[in-house]
Amino acid sequence: MKMFSVAHKTVFVVDHCPYMAESSRQQVECDVLTKSRAQGVIPLAPVSKSLWTCAVECSMEYCRILYDVYPKDKLVNYLVSDSEFHILNSWRREDQSTHELMSALAAVGPPNPREDPECCSILHGLVAAVESLCKITELQHEKRTALMDTAERVANRGRIICLTNAKSDTHVRMLEDCIQETILDQNKLAAGSDRLMGIQQCELVLVHIYPQGEDTLVSDRPKKEISPLLTSEVHSVRAGRHLASKLNILVQQHFDLASTTITNIPMKEEQHANTSANYDVELLHHRDAHLEFFKSGDLHMAGTSTRENGFKETVTLKWCTPRTNNIELHYCTGAYRISPTDVNSRPSSCLTNFLLNGRSVLLEQPRKSGSKVISHMLSSHGGEIFLHVLNSNRSTLEDPPSISEGCGGRVTDYRITDFGEFMRENRLTPVAESSHDPLRKLPVERAKAQLERYTRYWPMIISQTTIFNMQAVVPLANLIVKETLTEEDVLTCQKTVYNLVDMERKNDPLPISTVGSRGKGPKRDEQYRIMWNELETLVKTHAGATDRHQRVLDCIVACRSKPPEEEERKKRGRKREDREDRAEKNGSKETEDKSWQDSERLKGLLEKGEQDAEVIKDSPDSPEPLNKKPRLMVDEVQPPERAKGPVSLLSLWTNRITAANSRKHQEFVGRVSSVNNKFELYQHLKEENGMDAHENGKPPDDVSSDRLPSLSWRLDRFQRDPS
Repeated sequence: MKMFSVAHKTVFVVDHCPYMAESSRQQVECDVLTKSRAQGVIPLAPVSKSLWTCAVECSMEYCRILYDVYPKDKLVNYLVSDSEFHILNSWRREDQSTHELMSALAAVGPPNPREDPECCSILHGLVAAVESLCKITELQHEKRTALMDTAERVANRGRIICLTNAKSDTHVRMLEDCIQETILDQNKLAAGSDRLMGIQQCELVLVHIYPQGEDTLVSDRPKKEISPLLTSEVHSVRAGRHLASKLNILVQQHFDLASTTITNIPMKEEQHANTSANYDVELLHHRDAHLEFFKSGDLHMAGTSTRENGFKETVTLKWCTPRTNNIELHYCTGAYRISPTDVNSRPSSCLTNFLLNGRSVLLEQPRKSGSKVISHMLSSHGGEIFLHVLNSNRSTLEDPPSISEGCGGRVTDYRITDFGEFMRENRLTPVAESSHDPLRKLPVERAKAQLERYTRYWPMIISQTTIFNMQAVVPLANLIVKETLTEEDVLTCQKTVYNLVDMERKNDPLPISTVGSRGKGPKRDEQYRIMWNELETLVKTHAGATDRHQRVLDCIVACRSKPPEEEERKKRGRKREDREDRAEKNGSKETEDKSWQDSERLKGLLEKGEQDAEVIKDSPDSPEPLNKKPRLMVDEVQPPERAKGPVSLLSLWTNRITAANSRKHQEFVGRVSSVNNKFELYQHLKEENGMDAHENGKPPDDVSSDRLPSLSWRLDRFQRDPS
């Protein structure tokens, strides 16, 4: 990796042409209305800053933040362009301060509105900016000297920030072409010089400034690559507070900064010394101070909010009671310099003075519930204020946590055994230089490539995978990660796929985890669909390696596309299972009621049968019961009608007993000839009297009541002697 990024060098080019003396039209009130003002005094008229003043103030604020956070390794070169260019400082470390820049700007003065605009151009400054980027800084010289054999590792990159008032988009493209040509010319000069370095990368950030109330003639454009050496982006911004906000955002983007807002800072009021109010102060610092929030995903818990119409995000931390003893510090994992966003405000000034006097302030994450979590601390060292990151999690000095307390929380079903096997398969061993083939890749590169192949798809948790829990898929999973496959390997993979198809045809169960799911889990068809999807995902990640890998994927796709009759059979099976599940849920109560009624009816029939048997057995005139032989003709027995819907256990038992009893004796003629379970008795009496049989079994109307005793006697005799 080459040293020195684009952020190492920043060249500011500020337009000093006559049109920059135009008013920004943002009013600034100079007269403060007070009650003590004498009568008759005319209030001061508001004033407005020029475009030049706005550009200088915002660029100096950019430099102030940069110097506060990076006092050494980030350098700024400030140029002013009118009829010629003016270099206000150099790359030397002693020139890197806002005091030097402000003194040089005071010597330059404001633009002259009476100067000839035709003689002034921003091109003078842009050409000088490219020449300045080719100059070697002290840090680059030190690295080149220390790395004489590998001096090419010291790269020369930089950024040009141009503040001007462009005429149109065509004018912007002309400026970009000019910079591109200048870079090529300067690289040719640097190739033959020891004091210059060619530019490997240059970023142009062109900020078009125009007064408020006017329409812009230049459109915004995101970062665009003009050539391999030059990238460009355009920002069209109104002068005043809009320009200040834009440069504040740019400095965060260019130097990887983040924003933190300290809330609920108690501060005494100037008018009322006995009272205090709570204020907020926004600080800028390196983004790594929020790294723990990003790792744990608690950035929303830390109170992230958006400001400036969605342009900038800030993390809110709450003020805690300050500590007076700096010796009792928490376990700290990082310290980063800070810079107040509004350095001249009274809350920022009071906070910085409070910290520079040797006090420390703890900051906590605002939470709606639970105990407070102190995550940061503000303290000064050697006249500089640092934001300390406190470790709110387990310390690395303690014993290692158990696997259930890791990043997964309460997750305990990690693939520990598989991970041990994975480590054994990817162990590094020393390789002698003599055994290395220079035409092939380095052993370390081949090891990295193998590790990348093995980890393209590797679930960490047992419940998140199906195929890695199946022994049938092990041959394919071990072979598909290889760099190349042989014909035998392809046949083994295809055989594994065919075995899975056979398992699905046999409807064999799969090791699907039901952790966290309610009920019986997914159905068998759904289990196989999950398995096939995961297997296809695994093979797809390696299908682009060789044609034989692609053949394995084609085999899986072909086996997944079932014939229409197979799909129709699966669909009918799924519908039947859904219907049974729905009937089981909706008809559970009806089944219970029906089972209770059947049990009561069966109980009554059994009691009645027992009573009849006792009467016949105890009767002195009844003959001995005949020995009934079981019926051998199975065809004559009609199977019980299959019930529709779910069948209860009582119904199954009743049907079984009924079928068994029907095979042991001849069925009663009346029950066989009955209509709706009703059979009319004494039909021969009606036939003797010339009457038709009554279907309800009632006696005929002309049978007098005096004959009923004789009928009863005949019935009793029929029961005693059936013959």
